[in-house]
Amino acid sequence: MSETNTAAGRGLPLAITMGDPAGIGPEIVVKAFREAPALTRGAFVAGDVGCMRRATALLARPGEPAMPVMVIDDVAEALDAPPGAVPVLQVVQPVPEIELGRISAAAGRAAGDAVTWAARAALAGEIGAIVTAPLHKEALSAAGFDFPGHTELLQHEAARHLGKPVDQVPVRMMLANDELRTVLVSIHMSLRQAIEAVSFEGVLQTLRITHEALSRALGAAPRIAVAGLNPHAGEGGLFGSEEQSIIAPAIEAARAEGIVCSGPYAPDTVFMRARRGEFDAVVAMYHDQGLIPVKYLGVEKGVNVTLGLPLVRTSPDHGTAFDLAGTGRADAASLIEAIRVARSLVRSA
Repeated sequence: MSETNTAAGRGLPLAITMGDPAGIGPEIVVKAFREAPALTRGAFVAGDVGCMRRATALLARPGEPAMPVMVIDDVAEALDAPPGAVPVLQVVQPVPEIELGRISAAAGRAAGDAVTWAARAALAGEIGAIVTAPLHKEALSAAGFDFPGHTELLQHEAARHLGKPVDQVPVRMMLANDELRTVLVSIHMSLRQAIEAVSFEGVLQTLRITHEALSRALGAAPRIAVAGLNPHAGEGGLFGSEEQSIIAPAIEAARAEGIVCSGPYAPDTVFMRARRGEFDAVVAMYHDQGLIPVKYLGVEKGVNVTLGLPLVRTSPDHGTAFDLAGTGRADAASLIEAIRVARSLVRSA
């Protein structure tokens, strides 16, 4: 996260985008307001009033009325919303009742439009942070959004706001819990493309972004470990040369800038070392290399944080869970943790 708008975030409402209405997004948002009333005080849902009312009705406990939805007309009204209600700002076209658990262009459009609205509101300094409930990448594509996910959509909006080309607003995905933080060099692309994307500039840029963001969050320079790309970090060139020709030089360049980093380390052990406290974060070369270790520790604990944006954005570390949509069994723990992290990042900015 860069310095732009960070100070303005303190004391402003927090927006929670409703996610794909065919998935568990609206349900876990309602549960977050019900289960964590103190944490959600001053937050509101950016989305569709009808979708959120259907979610509260679905989750109504036997013999009790549904949790009320409070329709707000301005973000500032969220700060005075009474506990026990879900404040909702209508920021998308009304969504007709849709089939839960199925990919839908209409659902993808509503989810994408909610994120776009929230990004623009945060960039304009109207809200303090964004917490995004899960969207479905196929539904987003079916709705005509040319982005593989939240991260790229937010990057596009930030570049647009700053008047810069997208490649001049580099962002990185960090997945974190209380035991481990990982930051990815590449995000949503095929494994073949991700391997080809490992470059000196990409690794160095990732180290810079990680250092800047975590220095602010931790109050001190983080100790960053860098994972190798190949088994055993290439074993001295026996299993690949990327460590010697690309990753190690990038680490040396970062250290020359004062960044506390080391490696490349064998990918099959570096995450354990970080979990034991040897490092504050691990830079991983591609999506699954970095995310599997964190998710293995418990999806309900993980939070996705987008680094490099001129705004605070967090999300739960799971998807739309179409198989659970409409059952009322979806767990809101990761979303609640994402709200907590977003608030802490605003305070530390």
